[in-house]
Amino acid sequence: MEGDKGTVCVTGGTGFIASWVIKRLLEEGYSVHATVRADPENRRDTSFLTSLPGAAEKLKIFSADLNDPDSFDAAIEGCKGVLHVATPVDFENKEPEEVVIERAISGALGIVKACLKSKTVKRVVYTSSASAVLFNNKDLDMMDESFWTDVDLVREKLDPHVRSYMISKTLTERAALEFAADHRLDLVTVIPTFVVGPFICPKFPGSVRTTLALVLGNQHEYATLLNTSMVHVDDVARAHIFLLEYPDAKGRYNCSSDTISLQKLAEILSAKYPEFPIPTADSLAEVQGMKVPGLSSKKLMDTGFKFQYGVEEMLDGAIKCCKEKGYL
Repeated sequence: MEGDKGTVCVTGGTGFIASWVIKRLLEEGYSVHATVRADPENRRDTSFLTSLPGAAEKLKIFSADLNDPDSFDAAIEGCKGVLHVATPVDFENKEPEEVVIERAISGALGIVKACLKSKTVKRVVYTSSASAVLFNNKDLDMMDESFWTDVDLVREKLDPHVRSYMISKTLTERAALEFAADHRLDLVTVIPTFVVGPFICPKFPGSVRTTLALVLGNQHEYATLLNTSMVHVDDVARAHIFLLEYPDAKGRYNCSSDTISLQKLAEILSAKYPEFPIPTADSLAEVQGMKVPGLSSKKLMDTGFKFQYGVEEMLDGAIKCCKEKGYL
């Protein structure tokens, strides 16, 4: 472990990406302030964070909630950087779309205001999503950071259970970038595609579950995987830290290492994991759905960042972890 590199705040600390980012930051010599939602009855297990190497000396956990944007002030105070990874997710459609969107935007703006107030934060890295880029009626195989999702198109075409997430990620990223530009705050965004690989959080990450739909037999998700852009969780975490440190970082950065068809995914899985009844590539030729474009990570790679993992390593890490945790 390296020497002390200063303190970084990571929001949404118990989530899939955020917990891996915390693990990485500790390994690289940072002190970390992690925020988690208030837990008055102490039912949330954070031991998977507090038991990480270096956590006893360098990790502090703070209670904060996107519903209360001012609640992040204490966690951000004294930090040199903030990685805003927390996001409201409501795929069960329990809340009105407007509520989810308002919480995401007001929470993000509360966090960037706290960064301004702190006088110590040098850069903010906001975790966006491919959902903020891809849905715009442009007939392309690949999209760069100049593309934005068309919110009206999402409302018109997509199911309610994914709509609020996509719209909230798009509008929140726009709002964060605009606020930062208006107030001369150094803020960059990371835009991952499907994040795959092992996980240290107790909850089964949705992106891992969807990517393993062929293994789990979740036929209703096959159409989502017709053209899947993927990135290893460790590469995403490394990209966050790289962009925190890279002096010339500006604007948006796509973060996706591979794009793979549903049939190719089936071929890899059936060759490597014969114990699972993976559908044949021929049988999957009939699956219909929207073929989503890939994301080009040229801008990120032009900075000198290198992806370290390929599709097989993502799938191997995810399946091994799912077996260990009893999901397979």
